[in-house]
Amino acid sequence: MLDLIKKNIHMSRWKSNASVQITLDDDFIVPDAMDDAAQIIMSVGDVQVESVKAQDEKVMVKGKLTFQILYRKEGGGLQTLAGTIPFEEPVNVADLDEKDYLSVTWDLEDISAGIINSRKFSVKAVLTLKVRVEVLCDAEAAVDVADGADNSNNIQVLRRNAEAAAIAVRKKDTYRIKENCSLSADRPGVERILWSQMNLREVSVRPLDGQIHVEGELTIFLIYEGEGESALVQWLEEAVPFSGEIELSESMEEMIPSIGVRLVHKEVEARPDYDGEMRDLEVDAILELDIKLYEEQQMELLGDLYATDREINPVMGQVSFDRLLTKNTGKCKITEKISLDGDGKILQICHNDGTVRVDEIEVGENSLLITGVLDVMLLYMTSDDAEPIKAVAEPIPFEYAAEASGIDENSVYQLNTGLEQMTSVMLGGDTVEVKAVLDLDILVLQPVSQPVIKSVSEAPLDVTQFQQLPGIVGYIVQPNDSLWDIAKKFHTTMKGIMETNGLENDSVRAGDRLILVKEAFLID
Repeated sequence: MLDLIKKNIHMSRWKSNASVQITLDDDFIVPDAMDDAAQIIMSVGDVQVESVKAQDEKVMVKGKLTFQILYRKEGGGLQTLAGTIPFEEPVNVADLDEKDYLSVTWDLEDISAGIINSRKFSVKAVLTLKVRVEVLCDAEAAVDVADGADNSNNIQVLRRNAEAAAIAVRKKDTYRIKENCSLSADRPGVERILWSQMNLREVSVRPLDGQIHVEGELTIFLIYEGEGESALVQWLEEAVPFSGEIELSESMEEMIPSIGVRLVHKEVEARPDYDGEMRDLEVDAILELDIKLYEEQQMELLGDLYATDREINPVMGQVSFDRLLTKNTGKCKITEKISLDGDGKILQICHNDGTVRVDEIEVGENSLLITGVLDVMLLYMTSDDAEPIKAVAEPIPFEYAAEASGIDENSVYQLNTGLEQMTSVMLGGDTVEVKAVLDLDILVLQPVSQPVIKSVSEAPLDVTQFQQLPGIVGYIVQPNDSLWDIAKKFHTTMKGIMETNGLENDSVRAGDRLILVKEAFLID
């Protein structure tokens, strides 16, 4: 009895995408301990997703928008109002199954704050939630055959090579960063932090044996009141490098990564130094990693088989494997001039910040066409006593064509974005030149359908038919003939044909003349 030996290839199949845009709108009272507001300088927000649950054909996404509003007090000086707006939103997803793997990303399309009165703010944000649904499945293919009757020498097997990018690891994990940095000697200590922002730059994540290596840079921007009666409002920008590993036993260095990274927790606190002065900064951040590791596998699939001592009938089918088409990290350079409005002279750029937002991805000819915007925020000082600090937010559009030879509409692509560098330089007057480098990490998989043997049946040899075959026959190779096809048709073997005809390999051409000798067996 014949048994097929099969191999399972673990696949992560894209199933569907869904998105929903929601508007968050709320009013906030300035606490009694804070001063009246005269003018909003800038507002920023971030999104924290707390839970993702599948319910029937909906995905319930629960989370909150956290925001900061930097405002100028009526009596002069700066203060920050922080708050949250919770949300729980259903995203409709057709054919959702409880075993599906769900990942949620989001774009904060817009956030704005307004002054209702000196003790009350309005906050409005437009948020897009994106749900990607994947299903983890096995593609099964026969790679060999075993003969329980121990007549395997009479079985002829045709094998063919195939490539597959199998999913080896699919999980989420976190990486915590705790660092300390100190103020330089020419800066006053920290009386109170008025404003803090933290962002990622130059992030690199790669697999090692048993680990995931993470490195990059945290950029930290603070506005604070200095210690001492004469100390003015200060601002500080620091780059904090980080590097470390996450333990992951399944990881191997040669695996192909597609890993998304988000900053989900960020906190900066002033701490006393050895002299008791508030000159040390404690940085606490948590990165969330959405980890996919692929493993390229070279396989020999069972393409066909027959036997010279019995009838074997293979049942053919189709199976789809993913083949790695492209894995690269593109660098998109942006240069743009921004005009800063204001009555006073621009004295200094205090801080710049940027967020990458992808609007559309299209499949082009051997390329993936990516369009989006870099949302830029600039904080600057002016000579206007009424508005000494101002901010401007500008979207800078970008386009990038990522090389992906062979890509088509059936290809499955994954894109992770990041901001590698960003600078802003005053050109004179009210013009600032912004330069940035975006990281676009792209992985493209190509589904490839392969014929495979699903099952086999066997029966005794038809003795009458076998005896009617001539023992020796001359044969002229026909177009599209292969040596395998000829051997199978005339009840012989490729090895026998090659030995009889003095062939060095199994290659034949139309018009070649062959001598074919029937394999003979004792038949009862």
